[in-house]
Amino acid sequence: MRMTAVDSPLLRMVESTPTDYWNDSCAVAELEYAAERGATGATSNPVIVGEVMKKERDHWVPRVRELAAEHPTWSEIELTWALIEEMGVRGAGILAPVFEAHDGRKGRQSLQTNPANYRDPERMTAQSIHFSSLAPNIQVKFPTTAAGLVALEDATAQGVVINATVAFSVSQALAVGEAVDRGIRRFEAAGGDASRFSPVCSLMVGRLDDWVKVLVERDDIALDPGAANWAGIAVFKRAYGLYQERGYRTRLLVAAFRHRLHWTEVVGGDVVLTIPHAWQARFNNSGIEPASRIDVPVDQAYVDDLMARVPDFRRAYEPDGLTPPEFDSFGPTARTLRSFVEGYHSLIGVVRDIVLPNPDVKPA
Repeated sequence: MRMTAVDSPLLRMVESTPTDYWNDSCAVAELEYAAERGATGATSNPVIVGEVMKKERDHWVPRVRELAAEHPTWSEIELTWALIEEMGVRGAGILAPVFEAHDGRKGRQSLQTNPANYRDPERMTAQSIHFSSLAPNIQVKFPTTAAGLVALEDATAQGVVINATVAFSVSQALAVGEAVDRGIRRFEAAGGDASRFSPVCSLMVGRLDDWVKVLVERDDIALDPGAANWAGIAVFKRAYGLYQERGYRTRLLVAAFRHRLHWTEVVGGDVVLTIPHAWQARFNNSGIEPASRIDVPVDQAYVDDLMARVPDFRRAYEPDGLTPPEFDSFGPTARTLRSFVEGYHSLIGVVRDIVLPNPDVKPA
């Protein structure tokens, strides 16, 4: 279901292929733009929430002050989570018509568990259950760390619809597929109905490309200059093929857009794309007609060059390239976790500046 009839390549993609897309933000104007063009979900994380604070400052600064006045003993952390949750619920409300039109199988807003808890499965699980109580169409994000796998399985077993994020490798994607299936079996064995579950595993293809480029410079690797932009797509397509073979209940999701290959090369798959607003506008104005390319293999010359010259690509590409205890320390995982934790602490600082302004700084 879409809000209005707007002609766009992204809308034609969702109408003519199994490929869905989400808005990679919970900002109202951006989510409404996306929903009008066929988007069936939305996501957020601490960095995105910080960006929404800047875009919707006139709404959220007074709202944080109201929350602080209503709850005079709340800590900055409590106020920050109240802000995150309220943003999520508002996004879920915009998506409610999509959720109803698709009988609960689409139309969800993702909220991310506290990124600082990436080593603590019990805290992540408890927070996910709380998030799920906020609105019927909340989906909960867990990092694909060793502890995150435990948490997302336990949360699934308790009826939480999950989004496994911070994933960059075939082995992480397979581990998520197995963990979710175990959780669903546990949920159904306890009498639950999982027919409306729509779990996803977010492979952050652009961040894997970024990491390959970092390694090329750091380690003086003479890589074909075109190969790095295919690293994430190559991993995604290999994981997708294995998902199709194994029949996991989870769908793969493309995240962290860096260039148009992250759109054009996955069209036609039974997958989800979470696209930032700027990239949606770029794609919709591109004149590119979406055509199914999910089954078109990546040029083997690029794959061979990456496999020969970049050991971390090999670890990402091979189904047994990483073990769960190695997930946390894998380069792109550690970089992304650090950025999310830093984004979370920065968001707390933004709330602090609203509630307790710095007297040394002249008011704006």
